[in-house]
Amino acid sequence: MEYWKKNLYVLWGTQFLTMIGMNLVVPFLPFYIRDLGISNEKELAQWSGLVFAGPFITSFIATPLWGSLGDKHGRKLMVVRAIFGLALSQVFIGFSQNVYQLFFFRMVQGAISGFIPAALTLVSTSTPKARIGYALGLLQSATAGGIMVGPAVGGFLADIIGYREIFFITAGLCFIGGVVVIKLVHEVEQPRVTSNAPSVLQNFRLMLTDKQLRIVAIVIVVSQAAGLMIEPLFALFIETFKTNTKYISTLTGLTFAVAGIFMVISAPWWGRRNDRLGYKRNLIIALTGTGIAYSLHMIVPNLILLSFLRAGLGFARGGILHALYSMTSLLAPLDRKGGMMGIAASLTVLGNMIGPLSGGMIAGQAGLTIVFGVNSLLLLLCSLIVWKYYVEKPIHDHINEDAEQVATMVE
Repeated sequence: MEYWKKNLYVLWGTQFLTMIGMNLVVPFLPFYIRDLGISNEKELAQWSGLVFAGPFITSFIATPLWGSLGDKHGRKLMVVRAIFGLALSQVFIGFSQNVYQLFFFRMVQGAISGFIPAALTLVSTSTPKARIGYALGLLQSATAGGIMVGPAVGGFLADIIGYREIFFITAGLCFIGGVVVIKLVHEVEQPRVTSNAPSVLQNFRLMLTDKQLRIVAIVIVVSQAAGLMIEPLFALFIETFKTNTKYISTLTGLTFAVAGIFMVISAPWWGRRNDRLGYKRNLIIALTGTGIAYSLHMIVPNLILLSFLRAGLGFARGGILHALYSMTSLLAPLDRKGGMMGIAASLTVLGNMIGPLSGGMIAGQAGLTIVFGVNSLLLLLCSLIVWKYYVEKPIHDHINEDAEQVATMVE
C-alpha cells in the first residue's frame, strides 16, 4: 500500500475515535453549565456560546505556531502532541467546579491540542495533488462520523451515568488514538524549495495578499462562524418542541447524529466530484444547500421533519470545509504547503470562535429562531462570493507549477 494511503486510513480511524470522544459532550454542554450554577436562561445561552468557543480563542493563536514547529520538527510529532494534549485537557475539564474553571480549561484545550489541523496538514502534504479532494473528503468523513456517533452515545451516557465521567472517557479515547498514531503513521520527508521555512507572519501575509487565497480565507471564516452559531445552543432548540424532556440529552444526540450520518456519506462523494469536476461549482452548491437547510429550521414544525431536514443539512455541509482546505493546498507554493494549511486551520478556528460567541449573544437578545436566519444569510453570502470572485485553474496547471518549483530547487 502506498504510504499516503496508509497514513490516510490510520489517521481516519484515529480522527474518528477522537471525534467520537470530543462529541460525547456536545448534547449536554448547556446542561453541564446549568449544573455548575448558571440557571438564568439568558445567561445560560450566553455562557453556552462562550464555553463552546473557549478552545477556539486560544487555538486561533496556537495553531499557526504549532504548524510552524511541525515544518521544523515533523508533522507526525504535532499530531501526537495534539492528541495527548487533548486527552490531558479533558481530565482538567472533568474536574471543573464552576463555570469559570470550565471556561479556563476549555481554553487550555485549545492551546495544547489541535489534532484535526495537525492531521489535515500531514495528509495534505503527503497526498498527490490529483487525489487531494478524495483524501481530505475521506478525512472529513471521520470528523462527520464522530459528530454522528459521539452525540448519540454521549447523550445516552449523560442520562445514564452523568456528565463528569464522560470527560474522562473522552480522555481515554484520545490516549488510545495517540498510541495508534505513534505505532502506525509514517511521515515521509517532503521536498523543500528554499532553505529557510517561511515564518507564520509571512504565511499570513501571503493568505491576505493573494487574491484567490484571500477569497478562500474569507469563506473559511464566515462559513465556519455560520455553521457553529447554533451548535452549542442546539439542545435548547430541541427543548422548544415541548417534547418529553426526561431523555433530552439522548434526543438531542440522536438529532445531531442524523446530520453526522449524511456528512459521513457525502464528504467522500463531494471529494471525488471535486477531483473530477473542480471545486468552485461544487462549493457553491454545498454552501447554498447548507444555507437553505439552516433557514428551514425556523419553520420546521416537529422533530420528525427536523430529522429529515438535518439529513439534508449534513449532506450539503459535508462538501464545504474539506473543499476549502483542498483549495488552500492547491493554491499554496510548494515550500509553504504545511504553513498555509496551518493558516487555513487557524482561520477555521477563528470562525469556530466567532460563531458560538455571536450565536449566544444573538440568542440571548433576539431568540434562537433569529440565529438560524443569520447563519443562513451568511452561508448564502459565501456562495455568492465564490461564484463572483473565485477563479479556478485546471488541476494540471497546479501540478505543472509544483514541477517547475522542484526543478528550480534542483538547479
